[in-house]
Amino acid sequence: MPQLEVDGAALTYDDEGPRDAQGVPLVFVHGWTADRHRWDHQLAHFAQKRRVIRLDLRGHGESSGAGVRTIAELADDVLALLDHLAVERCVLVGHSMGGMIAQTITLAHPERVERLVLVNSIGRMTYSRGRGLLMGVSTLVPFKLFVAANIQRAFAPGYPRDEIRAYVKASANTPREVVMTLYGAMRAFDVLDRVGEIRVPTLMVHGYHDIQLPVRQMLRMAKAYPDAEVRIIDAGHELPVEKPEELTRTLDRFVSVPA
Repeated sequence: MPQLEVDGAALTYDDEGPRDAQGVPLVFVHGWTADRHRWDHQLAHFAQKRRVIRLDLRGHGESSGAGVRTIAELADDVLALLDHLAVERCVLVGHSMGGMIAQTITLAHPERVERLVLVNSIGRMTYSRGRGLLMGVSTLVPFKLFVAANIQRAFAPGYPRDEIRAYVKASANTPREVVMTLYGAMRAFDVLDRVGEIRVPTLMVHGYHDIQLPVRQMLRMAKAYPDAEVRIIDAGHELPVEKPEELTRTLDRFVSVPA
C-alpha cells in the first residue's frame, strides 16, 4: 500500500478508481480505533465509477505515528494527503471521529468540500452527569477492558458476537497512547455553535440504536445546518459494517444528485 510521510507519521492510504470519471473524488475517513477497511463495501462500489480515497489515520491500522492531541491535527493529516494527491475538491465522508475531522476540514477550508457526509457523528459530545461520571471512571480500568467495553456497546443488539470480538481485538491493537489521547480529543471536540457556517450540502446518516453518540445529539446538530438531509438506519454506531449495503445505497443517492 502507498504511504505518505507527514510530521513523523507514515500514513497508509488507498487511491482507487478512474481519474477521468465525472464528479470529484470521494474521501472516506474512519473513526476512533478503526481503520480504512471500515469502508471496504463503499470502496468496492464507488471505485467502479469514480475516484475513491481512504486512509488509516496516524496510529491506526497500517499507519504509524502518535503524538497527535486534537481533532484539528488529524484534519491536517487528511489535508496533507489531499495536497499530496492533488485533490483540490472532494466529497468528504467521515464516520464517528472521522465525521469530526470532516467537519473541521469543512469549516476551515469550505472551498475544498463539495459535499459532506457525516456517519454516526456529532458536533459536540454531551453527557448527563451520570454518563459523564461513567465515562470518567471507565478510563481507570485496564486498557483492554476499556477498549472492549467501548467497542462492544457500539453495535446494535443481535450483531454477531464473533464479529464483535474481532473488532475488539483489532481496536485493542491500536497503541494505548493513541487510543487514550484521541478519546480525550473527542470529548473536547465542540463545533456545535459553528455548524451553521457549513454551507455545503450535507447528509447525516445515523444508527437508530447508537448509544455511543445518540441520535438526539445528531438531530440537535442537524437543526443548525442550513442544508442538511437526515437518514436514520436500523443499526448501532458501526453503520459502515453493520448495514454496509444500506449505507452505500444512501451515499450513492446523495452523491448522484446534481450539484
